[in-house]
Amino acid sequence: MATSDTLNAATDGFFAPLHFPEYRTTIKRNPGNDLILVPERLGELSGPVFGDRDLGDADNDMTQANGGEAIGQRIFVHGRVLGWDGKPVAHTLVEAWQANSAGRYRHKNDSWPAPLDPHFNGIARTMTDENGHYNFLTVMPGCYPWGNHHNAWRPAHIHFSLYGRQFGERLITQMYFPGDPMFFQDPIYNSVPEGARERMIAVFDYDETRPNYALGYKFDIVLRGRHATPFE
Repeated sequence: MATSDTLNAATDGFFAPLHFPEYRTTIKRNPGNDLILVPERLGELSGPVFGDRDLGDADNDMTQANGGEAIGQRIFVHGRVLGWDGKPVAHTLVEAWQANSAGRYRHKNDSWPAPLDPHFNGIARTMTDENGHYNFLTVMPGCYPWGNHHNAWRPAHIHFSLYGRQFGERLITQMYFPGDPMFFQDPIYNSVPEGARERMIAVFDYDETRPNYALGYKFDIVLRGRHATPFE
């Protein structure tokens, strides 16, 4: 399974502060006191673990669901999960979730008036191979409004969750798309210091663009070190 890299994300990189005034919900949801290290118990050390047997054949395809095909520009997202030294992290679980092409999540609390796609659930998962590679097929997510500030819109993005050997080693980040017009006013993106934000932006990959089918985007995830991907 994956190494403990997924537990020890870089502390010497550039990460968003716990409290960022422009991102209003951080005021109440982040701890105000010093964190307490909780010792791991036997159940956390011995399991659960994740492997290929937990995945179905189509778990990395968001474009097909509920007997039909999702609406939107198909995209092929791929990359590598790497450790602090650039070595691949093999056989680790990568999960992704996102809004549909209209910018709406299939979630009971998402009620803004954008259409739900009956053939898009917005979730996928896959395992990295022995060289740290992962990939999944989806549609380009739409921007969506949120109530953080006046006329606030989230840039198009995909959420990523990475697991190590157990639930306690989970890391979460977001992948953005190049040239998004909403970067300028998004406090989540802008809470990450300049110089590290671009590590959350995918690269258009023409070589992995599928003829007559899907655009390619590459997004490498570095777990720690000088080039670490910013995590939440």
